[in-house]
Amino acid sequence: MSNLFILSLLFLLSLVILVIASDFFTNAAEKIGLSIGLNPFIVGVTIVSIGTSLPELMSSIIAILQDSPEIVVGNVVGSNIANIFLIIGAASVISARSIRINHDLVSVDLPLFVGSAFLLTLTTWDENFSPGEAWLFVVSYIMYLFYTIKGSEESQQEENNGQRNSTATNRGNINFVLRQFLIVILSSIFIYLGAKYTIDSLIRISEILNIGAEIIAITAVALGTSLPELVVTINSSLKGKAEIAVGNVLGSNIFNIFMVMGIPGLVGHMTIPETILQGGIPMLIAGTLLFFFTTQDKKLTIWEGWLFLIFYAWFIGKTFGLL
Repeated sequence: MSNLFILSLLFLLSLVILVIASDFFTNAAEKIGLSIGLNPFIVGVTIVSIGTSLPELMSSIIAILQDSPEIVVGNVVGSNIANIFLIIGAASVISARSIRINHDLVSVDLPLFVGSAFLLTLTTWDENFSPGEAWLFVVSYIMYLFYTIKGSEESQQEENNGQRNSTATNRGNINFVLRQFLIVILSSIFIYLGAKYTIDSLIRISEILNIGAEIIAITAVALGTSLPELVVTINSSLKGKAEIAVGNVLGSNIFNIFMVMGIPGLVGHMTIPETILQGGIPMLIAGTLLFFFTTQDKKLTIWEGWLFLIFYAWFIGKTFGLL
């Protein structure tokens, strides 16, 4: 029992270090990009979007290197389920009024959001994820990124000019850039250590409790690595900017499926546990379709938010056999 307690503390501490280090990495990398004159929009859709998903990506790479592929798919599916049901639900409930979605989701983001979930289902249904499928996922995300950047360049031009002027001072400040580079290097080290000990302790806890590592990954790890998105969502909702949560969930889920599944799939062999196929994948599809239909009127109400939270509570209870 003492070993379990120590491992649990190590798991929580490692997860906290992983999340905090990823936040420092993202902020410093964003400042470097702006300081050297990069397009702010490009910084947002590359450095920031990837940075907020670093916990999922790094922990998945460590897991595949340690021959625990079940943790990878459990992390991806669990994080996406938490993003949809917990984060969107929390944003809708906390927001003082209905969340109005002004951004055009129908053209690219929403179809790819739904399509990525169905593609994940089809590619994992045979309980195997091949290197060819991994390449397909990585290339798909690169194409999505390219299309998003290209399609938004003209609309961002005016904002870019203003941002470049505001960062001219930082561009000439070598000490500022060097300091941010130092933060990136140090945070990268802590990201690696946090991910390594998170996965190590998770595997040992699952062995002691005789619970599949994918069960812990789809719940505890997924929830922990989604904490940055949850914090951003709560802060944005309290400030009346809950629409940010919708875009955050869309971008994070697309990245998780294509890159957090794709990159580890190129590193090692991926097998899919039956428990994920029977419980996690159906829940992900249900959440994806529910999100698709509730956003058709370009708003999310408080009652829809409670519905999302009820779904997530049921999922956690069912996963651990409490219901």
